[in-house]
Amino acid sequence: MRAFVPLSALLLLTAGAAAADKPNIVFILADDLGYGDVSCNGAKHIQTPNIDKLAANGRRFTSGYCSASTCTPTRYSLLTGTYAFRAPNTGIAPPNAPALIKPGTETIATILKRAGYATAVIGKWHLGLGDKEPDWNGDLKPGPLEIGFDRAYLLPTTNDRVPSVYIDDHKVKNLDPKDPLWVGMNKPTTDYKDGIILRDKLRMDWSHGHNNTVHNGIGRIGFFTGGEKARWRDEDLADEWVNESVNWIEKNKAKPFFLYFSSHDIHVPRMPHERFQGKSPMGFRGDAILEFDWSVGELMKALDKHKLTENTLVILCSDNGPVLDDGYKDGAVEKLGDHKPAGPYRGGKTTVFEGGTRTPFIASWPAKIKPAVSNEMICTIDMAATFAAMFGQKLDPKGCLDSFDMKGVLLGDAGAKGRENLVQQNNGGNALGFRAGNWKLVRQAFPKKAKGTATEQLFDLSKDVGETTNVAAANPDVLKKLRGQLDAILAQRTRVAK
Repeated sequence: MRAFVPLSALLLLTAGAAAADKPNIVFILADDLGYGDVSCNGAKHIQTPNIDKLAANGRRFTSGYCSASTCTPTRYSLLTGTYAFRAPNTGIAPPNAPALIKPGTETIATILKRAGYATAVIGKWHLGLGDKEPDWNGDLKPGPLEIGFDRAYLLPTTNDRVPSVYIDDHKVKNLDPKDPLWVGMNKPTTDYKDGIILRDKLRMDWSHGHNNTVHNGIGRIGFFTGGEKARWRDEDLADEWVNESVNWIEKNKAKPFFLYFSSHDIHVPRMPHERFQGKSPMGFRGDAILEFDWSVGELMKALDKHKLTENTLVILCSDNGPVLDDGYKDGAVEKLGDHKPAGPYRGGKTTVFEGGTRTPFIASWPAKIKPAVSNEMICTIDMAATFAAMFGQKLDPKGCLDSFDMKGVLLGDAGAKGRENLVQQNNGGNALGFRAGNWKLVRQAFPKKAKGTATEQLFDLSKDVGETTNVAAANPDVLKKLRGQLDAILAQRTRVAK
């Protein structure tokens, strides 16, 4: 005799199954964190226990990439699923940059919003705000809320660029209208006291650039005046992102949510909270890594508190590879010791060698992902197509041109294959790396004054992960094949299925 199952129980079972099919998603993006900067990837002089725990309980990728070796183009590609070199003005955005992702563009946030997700971006933005330029004293739109996010709490540019204020959805937080904010790239007055004039009074000296405006005793790129009540303190940024994220998770715990947690750590100026200062042997850079690891731990605590961990997909990576002296004398070079920020890879931030874009990349989802290490190639640019596939959403045929469905690779499905190739760009896209299997083509461009010529190098990553030996002359057929593949991708104007 068939057992009777009450309708209410069936509804609960159905709801539970639906919830399992729609995990919460927390995407954690570090800033300037190298492949070798975390202990699960081999770091010895610094320990990252929260990141290590995420890796031990999830899937750690040895060939996980961002698409560019600087922040703005990587962030553009992450959200849009399209290589940044296809769009204009996607190099490192200046303080008064307009919105680089226009309303109507397909993004991770629009895809997940269609799938029924609450969406938020908290932390560093650096993709411009406003139409022609930001209206710092009015409504800062278009911005994240116009491209699929329900909530935006932002560092508008970078912590080494002005203005040093928080953006709360469309407004500068705590801005006094009687003290308006002005932002520019030229001195507002001839007697403006910049970081050159005040150099002997700075608490962190600059090594190059970073000497326009002095805020919190540190020089910045660009000039700004006013907004005194709205200004933040460097030491408080990580706490601010964590507290806002924890509160947002609590408010949205009853429904599927997507949190894009975009940390400013470990970008310069590295000035972590006082409780982390001096806690590593590598100066402020090491201390900032510890602060970032703490942030990861606090997010996981929030998920644990609300019993969300089991059915939350957490992805952690970096926006580009590491850099030591990036404009400030903070001890990063002097206190490095034998620590290798990029691990075994060559280069770092701004380069198209492996160290520029191969970063820590971890995916954890206890309900679905079994602990493992994967050598399959995956990139942050793939998240748009991957999430669309996971939740039955059709992509805009004009959008996400370079994003591939990596659901099987992300979840560890048997036989799932990663990307066949990947384009890596520098800031302006005038230098490119192209990995196809274990072969790597590096195309460097010289300035026009050097006749505008380009040089090509070929590396066999199966034998030379450090890209030390150019084997182009010995492998002309391989060079020709990769050159043709890269040129075809550069000419692509419509979405191509994998």
